[in-house]
Amino acid sequence: MQVDGDSENAEEIKRVLTRFKSDTGEVLPGGLLDLPVNVTVDKLQLIVNALLQQEDPVPLAFFINDVQITESLEENIKEFNTSEDVVEIVYQPQAIFQVRAVTRCTGTLEGHKEAVVSVAFSPNGQTLASGSGDTTVRLWDVYTQTPTFTCTGHKHWVLCLAWSPCGTKVASACKNGRIILWDPETGKQLGKDMVGHKMWVTSLSWEPYHQNPECRRLISASKDSDLRIWDTKLGQTLLVLAGHTKSVTCVKWGGRGLIYSASQDRTIKVWRAEDGVLCRTLEGHGHWVNTLALNVDYVLRVGPFCIVPDKNKEEITPQAYALKEYENVGEEKLVSGSDDFTLFLWKPEKEKKPLARMTGHQQLINDVKFSPDGRLIASASFDKSVKLWDSNTGKYITSLRGHVQAVYSVAWSADSRLLVSGSADSTLKVWSMKTKQLSQDLPGHGDEVYAVDWAPDGIRVASGGKDKVLRLWQN
Repeated sequence: MQVDGDSENAEEIKRVLTRFKSDTGEVLPGGLLDLPVNVTVDKLQLIVNALLQQEDPVPLAFFINDVQITESLEENIKEFNTSEDVVEIVYQPQAIFQVRAVTRCTGTLEGHKEAVVSVAFSPNGQTLASGSGDTTVRLWDVYTQTPTFTCTGHKHWVLCLAWSPCGTKVASACKNGRIILWDPETGKQLGKDMVGHKMWVTSLSWEPYHQNPECRRLISASKDSDLRIWDTKLGQTLLVLAGHTKSVTCVKWGGRGLIYSASQDRTIKVWRAEDGVLCRTLEGHGHWVNTLALNVDYVLRVGPFCIVPDKNKEEITPQAYALKEYENVGEEKLVSGSDDFTLFLWKPEKEKKPLARMTGHQQLINDVKFSPDGRLIASASFDKSVKLWDSNTGKYITSLRGHVQAVYSVAWSADSRLLVSGSADSTLKVWSMKTKQLSQDLPGHGDEVYAVDWAPDGIRVASGGKDKVLRLWQN
């Protein structure tokens, strides 16, 4: 019997054969499923959680050909022949908690007399530290939005800050090459000044909590081409790592006893923290390497601080908890951003060759960050854009456009669903990973925004810049 063409099509697109795969490539037991094309994301959640036999359902995101399903299957399968093709749906577990986008400025923190160069929340998100060109470090109570302490001791611009993973001390370094440790409870200096660098300090990184809960060792990188590992209790240099031939721009202390340093000599060096031995040199960039990020940065930052309480109430030491969280991420990956407009993705523990070379930016790359779940990479550039990349393959995903001047820094929300960027155009912008679009435009600063940080508890964002003011943003 001859059926009208339109009604035949209407019949055809009612159902589709699907197969579910995890983001690591494992096919979900249950074989091929015959699903209606109008099945919603909520229904897909129920189906996959049932097939996974999850007692407590896990929030999931679904993708077809790397494009997220936002409402129903129908939108994503237009190029498929639904009567013949098997549609592969990739599912990804999401964070159980959800961070809400910051939408408004809830506090203007005044007091610095010069530009604010760095801002950093403590690992528990309750204290904010800021470093400025006025030679001071200020500590702020984020609840009352008032300064708790002004820490004086530096004689030059404070260029970088780093909280210890235990949250009981914050290190600052200045243009004179001096490093000072502060007690956030009292605002007083801990121990003596750490002096040794001949030029200014560009980057600081603490030894991870799971390796030493005392949080005693700190590494600094300097324009004098050296790195120094310090015993912060004694205020002494333990090791000098010399090998770079130009300014060291960034340093990261990894979770398995390796230290990674980037330099204007176009190389990245991998060192053994224990004895300072150079393990390998990663080469490929054609110009200065400006910035580094590790896929474990977030778990190393929050250390033993648990955001999601454990329902099983297992007795676990903070150190064991930090180690478990670190190991859950898997192999350490490193991404580097350069003045040559490219990024490289590395597996630096074992390999000298990059996994991927990521091209697309039109100007130098200023900042790069892995999402807390380790799945995405965001890069900020002077070309006014933020770009997103797949952290497994280095594949380009999309460009986030909206800033009208250089983008200086980016920060992720703890659930990896949102990203905030700060720019020379005096605005912050919040981007949604679900839509890959602008979620919130946050004007308010009077000049360029140099630094942004999203609190590890997800509640607020802090920003600072040329207008000498810190701003706090919340929902």
